[in-house]
Amino acid sequence: MPKTVTKWRCCPRSAVARLSISTPLDVRLLDKGLSVGEALAAFNAAHEQAGGVVSFLGKVRPDGGVKALELTHYEPLTQPGMESLAQDALARFELDGALVWHRVGVMTPGEAIVLVAAASRHRRNAFEAADFLMDHLKSAAWFWKREKRADGWHWIEPRDADHADLARWK
Repeated sequence: MPKTVTKWRCCPRSAVARLSISTPLDVRLLDKGLSVGEALAAFNAAHEQAGGVVSFLGKVRPDGGVKALELTHYEPLTQPGMESLAQDALARFELDGALVWHRVGVMTPGEAIVLVAAASRHRRNAFEAADFLMDHLKSAAWFWKREKRADGWHWIEPRDADHADLARWK
């Protein structure tokens, strides 16, 4: 069972962490916004021994007149699939911890869709783990994505580049 850690501290190198996170893995599906600053402060505070913490925030782009993005998912597989993916990254890259948060529902341009973070003794492992997590989440079968534009809703499929990014981890 993962341990839940709440750290209350402030020092020149970290922000105050007021959010409880699970260690070594914190995996969440969220139907409302996420507080990136609080999440990263808590993650950093929970992994004090890490030599590097890498994060990635994916946001809704306004490209092509996108007015909204809707993400739906297959509930029985999504959370377990995300947890398995995070566990794979933890082992494969010798991580101290990983955070994987993904939004579902309707979002507008500029809103956060996904936040991943990886903590490791060595920076390269943290960078590769964050990349691995995002490549898998981007093409995960558990999520369906559609965009709302001026002419209505359009389903979005993973691009060829997304499949190529995923294939490099096999």
